[in-house]
Amino acid sequence: MHHDGDHLGDQSGGPEEAQAADGLAADPVKRRRVFYIPGYDPIPPRRYRELYRTESAEQARISSYRIEITPNKASSDYGWTVRAEIENREVLSEISVLTWSDIVRDSMSGGILQTYLQLVRTAWVYISSGALWRLMRLRKGPVIAALFPVAALLVQLTCALAVFFGLWTAGIALLGEGAVTSALSALLGALAGVALLRLFKARDGRIFAYYLMHDFAFAARWRGANPPELEARIATFTEVIGQALHEEEIDEVLVVGHSSGAHLAVSALADVIRGEGVLAERPKLAFLSLGQAIPMMTFLPAAKRLRRDLHFLSGSDALTWIDVSAPGDGCAFALCDPVAVSGVAPPEKRWPVVVSAAFTQTLSPARWKALRWRFFRLHFQYLCAFDRPGSYDYFQITAGPVSLADRFAGRPPSGSRLETPLSGYRSME
Repeated sequence: MHHDGDHLGDQSGGPEEAQAADGLAADPVKRRRVFYIPGYDPIPPRRYRELYRTESAEQARISSYRIEITPNKASSDYGWTVRAEIENREVLSEISVLTWSDIVRDSMSGGILQTYLQLVRTAWVYISSGALWRLMRLRKGPVIAALFPVAALLVQLTCALAVFFGLWTAGIALLGEGAVTSALSALLGALAGVALLRLFKARDGRIFAYYLMHDFAFAARWRGANPPELEARIATFTEVIGQALHEEEIDEVLVVGHSSGAHLAVSALADVIRGEGVLAERPKLAFLSLGQAIPMMTFLPAAKRLRRDLHFLSGSDALTWIDVSAPGDGCAFALCDPVAVSGVAPPEKRWPVVVSAAFTQTLSPARWKALRWRFFRLHFQYLCAFDRPGSYDYFQITAGPVSLADRFAGRPPSGSRLETPLSGYRSME
């Protein structure tokens, strides 16, 4: 059986629970603002509200606490309000989704031909820059996830070409040789081949080849830099998070970045802190990165802005940054310290604290067996209920009375983390 990097003893009980209890008594959270930044996802953000509603109810049932959510209809960000009673303390949390799904949809709007052109360009960027080989030395899982759409699309193209040549030669064999016969047979074969490619694309919801290709092409198109529309959206995120730090009676401002959303959160938070710092009397500022794939960006030559932001954020005393992943998640660079492996760790590096969600231990054997090969579902497990929860509980972190800083105070980072600087590009903007 596959085992995650940390032992169960590192996941529940021990010093972090004692620290959490002390933090609860000394400085409990009564009100919290949470900003969730999703990954590369074209689906409208209301799905995250529904996911939170169903999974929080399940986790509350398993862990014996009370939690209820109500939609925030007055908000334009698909937000929701969470009222929880955990450890006999009542907490009010306002959760907002910082959306960029419209940018994702625009990047996925191309047709079949454009997708194959993306395939060629993306493969060239990662191979010619040397990033592909360096990433494979980190974790093979996400690199395989990146190569899968390339292989799947090439197989589809091969099938379409086989249909084309098959009908072309069959037509000539049946009708005899001649320019007209050859042209008509070729036309018939071409139409059938295109129809087959369209059929594959229409049924992509089963294998996600087109979706994954668009995802990796989005990073590669600007060689790791952000396109202007994404920079503008990060600026909006920065403004919204900064405003929350000035709200009255807020005890914690928590930013959650999942998957590709993690690197957007890094840049937004770096800009927030550069812009105004975080003073002692303001709410605690916390950052939870989940299932991140930051090296897919930072190992590319033009990711100077992101490398600078990682360097800055990792040395800041203005926030707490906990990075959670699990080797069972094949879509993430699990237990890879994104700052260290990118080669931009400052001498005074404090963050992130890299923690394992240890799926093989926090999920029962039956649950793990059911999910093990559902790669996309596992990539979202961080946002879901665990039937054998350890110290990582998404709903206690986002809605409970203990701040992220107190919950993981004194928590040693995972002994299985990877910190070897492997990026070939370390220049910063």
